[in-house]
Amino acid sequence: MSTLDTKIHNKYEGIPGDDLGTAYKGVALEKSGAKGSVGLWEVRTEERPYAFLRDVEAKETNTYGQKIDLLDLTDHQLPEGRSMYINENPAVGENPNRNKQHGFFFTADNCIGCHACEAACSEKNENPAHLAFRSVGYVEGGSYPDYKRMNISMACNHCDDPVCLKGCPTRAYTKHVEYGAVLQDPETCFGCGYCTWVCPYNAPQLDPIKGQVSKCNMCVDRLEEGLKPACVSACVGNALDFGVIEDIPENREQAKCSIPGFPSPEITHPNIRFQQTRSMPEEMTRTDSMPVKYHRDEEGNYQPVVDRNKKLDQKKGKAKHWNLTRLSSRENPLVLFTLSAQTAIGAYGLAFLGAEMGIDSLLRFQASVMYVPLMMLCFGLVGFGLFMSTMHLGKPHRFYRGFNNLRHSPVCREGLGIAVFMGALGLHIVFSLPDNRLFTTVFGAGLGSFGATAAFFGYLAIPAGLIGLYYMNRCYRIKARPFWNHWQVAASFFGNMLSLGAFIGGLVIAITLALSGEEYLSVVVVAGSILVSGMAVEAIGLFFHNRAMNRESHEGAASHYIQCTTFGKTYYLRNCLLGLNLIVASSLLLTGVDSVLVLLAWCLIGLTQLLSSTIGRALFYVLVIPTTMPGAFFWKNKGFEAHARDIGLADMPQVGVVPDGH
Repeated sequence: MSTLDTKIHNKYEGIPGDDLGTAYKGVALEKSGAKGSVGLWEVRTEERPYAFLRDVEAKETNTYGQKIDLLDLTDHQLPEGRSMYINENPAVGENPNRNKQHGFFFTADNCIGCHACEAACSEKNENPAHLAFRSVGYVEGGSYPDYKRMNISMACNHCDDPVCLKGCPTRAYTKHVEYGAVLQDPETCFGCGYCTWVCPYNAPQLDPIKGQVSKCNMCVDRLEEGLKPACVSACVGNALDFGVIEDIPENREQAKCSIPGFPSPEITHPNIRFQQTRSMPEEMTRTDSMPVKYHRDEEGNYQPVVDRNKKLDQKKGKAKHWNLTRLSSRENPLVLFTLSAQTAIGAYGLAFLGAEMGIDSLLRFQASVMYVPLMMLCFGLVGFGLFMSTMHLGKPHRFYRGFNNLRHSPVCREGLGIAVFMGALGLHIVFSLPDNRLFTTVFGAGLGSFGATAAFFGYLAIPAGLIGLYYMNRCYRIKARPFWNHWQVAASFFGNMLSLGAFIGGLVIAITLALSGEEYLSVVVVAGSILVSGMAVEAIGLFFHNRAMNRESHEGAASHYIQCTTFGKTYYLRNCLLGLNLIVASSLLLTGVDSVLVLLAWCLIGLTQLLSSTIGRALFYVLVIPTTMPGAFFWKNKGFEAHARDIGLADMPQVGVVPDGH
């Protein structure tokens, strides 16, 4: 027996053969390294046998039908089998399971909620108090004395279909062909936070202080040494384990894809398997402030339902509140971005397309002094929106990285569409100047006419703007946020484009023609008809969204419950303003009275619609409840975070609550 073999044998004498085999893996690199090398990292001498990966014969496919051998999914070929021979060291990557999809195994029966996995993860990754790549949440149910709690330890699940990777506009994510880890580079990230929206498991963590996202990396450096991730090695109850996916560890009876509180695995095909054999109550509630609980169906699976007792006392009924101050959120820049961009596209379309369609009053306006100023107003609105969108980033100076993932990310396509619209609009303005009377009066008519070129860029701006709006809608069609995942988003965005664009554009055009002593009633009719159409589209979307959320029992329904209670009065104010505007505007179109009072009424309708749209858009961002994992009483609990800020507890950095912004 060699010196190394003797050392291992003496240290782990009496250990069963399988575990002893894993212990040998800790020095495998030293034994087989070329030229006496000892691998890339030094393995700590105090590592116990359970901390080492197992040598297993992996299956061909997983539960979802995905190949477990990741090399089968790529065109990559390794020389001499599986080893990468880095620096001529055959030990690096000699693990026969190195290119197999690995994942976590969690046994809820064993988890005692000690948070050792959280501590080990945060210590290894040097996370501050307000970030945790792994966290433990709870669901509980029953009544005394038969009251039960189930702990859930959750981190990144390194999914087969990682929505974070596809959604990230900067391409900061990579699916690692070694071990199948989904890796994220914080230095590439510019802090938009979109990955935190699309992930159902709250795995990516946006640091509002650094302005960037980071997440669990599966401890790939430990895997290279044959060691399991730090959280697994630290688990005192043997609740966490790790290995090639579908290779059920010893002393496990189950490898289920879901447990109570876990979002639908169909969203991303996560690489985590559960065991939960203890009988649980028919209904389980969360310990955090989310108004969601889980009800067991006939097949024994737990489905989310609205917890109507979570927020309000049932004896008082569905009490409604204003909570106007709570409409403000860190997404305020996106409220301004979406509304201003939609308004600019609508106003531009009214003025340009109306003239191109031969509408007499709009042709006269196009020939007036104010046509270019209106185009400049639209340019300013969309520029302001893009500026606010950039300021929403954690690292605004890296905005240019937002076009890195055009192949997959709707955020990239949205940004590109709006940017092309803005560029085409700017060139349309430039080539329209020589035909503008104010310009020719000041600089003369020596430049000639560029009407054809101006029209070309004018037409280019239309599809660019519509494509930008379409992908703006696609950004919010997220399975992990059911409240958003409804066609009402498109109805709201395109409805606001029509209504607000018609209001701003029609107002400028009508005032210009009126001051010029020309007929303007036809403009009022055209703009008013478009405004009514936009409000009708928005109202129809809201009606069907309300009906859908009332029929559902997921997190979207819980969001709607908060909308009707916590923000009930604000919600009904928005609906009443929209309905009243629609009725009055339709009546004005039918009467067609030409008077100053009627014009003032149209202005009031437009301003009221702007107020209604702003309230609705603020509610849109504030209300959404993601299909995230349950939190704890203090940690990952929005209710506690709000309370900590109210009483000043958030001023203590060890509490882990930081300013809600980035």
